[in-house]
Amino acid sequence: MPVSFSKLNFDCRYVKALPADDERENYPRQVYHSAYSYVVPKKSSKPNLIILSNDCATQLGITNTNADSTEFANTLCGNTLLSGMKPYAMCYGGHQFGYWAGQLGDGRAINLGELKTPDNGYKTLQLKGAGPTPYSRSADGFAVLRSSIREFLCSEAMFYLGIPTTRALSLCLTGDLVLRDMFYDGHARHEFGAVVCRISSSFTRFGTFQLPASRGDVELLKSLVDTCITLDFSHLLNDKQEINEAIYLSWFSEVCDRTCELMVHWMRVGFVHGVMNTDNMSIIGETIDFGPYGWLEGYDPLWTPNTTDASHHRYCFGRQPTIALWNLNRLAQAVSPLVCDISQFKEYLKISVRHLEVQIQKMQANKLGLEAYIPKTDQLLLDQLLEVLQMHEIDFTIFYRNLSRVCKDTNLEKSTEDALIRPILDAYYLPKQLSKEAKSSMAQWLRNYITRLNKDIGSDSDRSKKMNRVNPKYILRNYLAQLAIGKAEKEDFSDVNELFEVMKHPYDEQSDKETYAKKRPEWARSKAGCSMLSCSS
Repeated sequence: MPVSFSKLNFDCRYVKALPADDERENYPRQVYHSAYSYVVPKKSSKPNLIILSNDCATQLGITNTNADSTEFANTLCGNTLLSGMKPYAMCYGGHQFGYWAGQLGDGRAINLGELKTPDNGYKTLQLKGAGPTPYSRSADGFAVLRSSIREFLCSEAMFYLGIPTTRALSLCLTGDLVLRDMFYDGHARHEFGAVVCRISSSFTRFGTFQLPASRGDVELLKSLVDTCITLDFSHLLNDKQEINEAIYLSWFSEVCDRTCELMVHWMRVGFVHGVMNTDNMSIIGETIDFGPYGWLEGYDPLWTPNTTDASHHRYCFGRQPTIALWNLNRLAQAVSPLVCDISQFKEYLKISVRHLEVQIQKMQANKLGLEAYIPKTDQLLLDQLLEVLQMHEIDFTIFYRNLSRVCKDTNLEKSTEDALIRPILDAYYLPKQLSKEAKSSMAQWLRNYITRLNKDIGSDSDRSKKMNRVNPKYILRNYLAQLAIGKAEKEDFSDVNELFEVMKHPYDEQSDKETYAKKRPEWARSKAGCSMLSCSS
């Protein structure tokens, strides 16, 4: 039964199981032989709760009856610690843009503790933007309103899309100003400070294991992996069974499966994370760390929302599955000291390559509404589609959504090219400039597609419903988020709240919210925050 937030009792299983940093003073440093450092959130001068995910609160077993209280805001900003909370920042390393970066850690994230929920096991509450930690390096540990709005909205949007993700319980203003150089061009300005309360079963990352491995600290490495298995993969253990090599291998295999599943989801909805460093990869297969993310507007497999990646496109849309496998290889290297036969890791990685390929093919067939993927014919159909989508700028989300309107009984002999492409014409950004070649190519693909549809026995109605369950109508387009941010920075949060409500039903027809399903307007093509973003927050 739900209870008041202030009456909840927190546990700290992670803290109890693993060694802590002996140094209690909070200053930037290298931390050795420790999984975390104790740290107290910085006091906010005037905490103000801006938005709360009631659904997330309910899953935690929390009532929202005190959502407007000062105590509630104080807790969600870190000013007030509840019974059982032992705030700490996690120590980890990682590969950033393909290069080993050494120790990184929670530079602006502070875990408050673990809460045992009524139906969803233990969930950790983590504050992002609550002040410096020993891992902040030269940064201040704070977050600004614009990035915090994006974090909150995207966390929840991903959840409602059915994609594994960390969640966001709340967004609070701190009442303090934070100095940021948004474009890294020497023009810093003061922005509103904010804190997001993030929720997950585990904030453990690939980099959590990489750091002790890089230092040759096998004892800490083993403790971290054993704790991860015990807390987050307990189904792999039998009663009183000691963790052995077979369990390590089963654990790694499941991490591979979960990571591959996540990539398939991202590719399904056109999501681009933007910063797939190993320290941003969740060990439980959730989307984590929402920085310069974005959704495809016009289909472009090389598109990245991250200005830092604009030249190399390492983390672009089309390369995300490959990068996930690269990151899994780094994880295998890190935990290899725990097993005698590392050839098993290599075997699981080979299986993951094939598994990912098969799952992506199945996903692509589902997006087209096919009853089953037939390799002999369907791969060519899929390949041809991806070529046609790049011939003229076509909105990824709208195209697939509108494709469900195509009818099997279309008379292909009598249908003109204009008639064939009419159901998906709205997906083109510049339909009046559509070249003859692009129009003909799309019309021919649609002829092939309709011919393929007629090999299935299902009705158009059933296919349309199936397609609309996997092809969202509403996604968190960057320009929509930026419009909401613009109002919020003038202390008007109405658009943030409305956008949040729309994103709760991404697959539904919301007749009064059609404006949120439209293509990116031309004015937003190159406007700051509406397409590509920096990591500044």
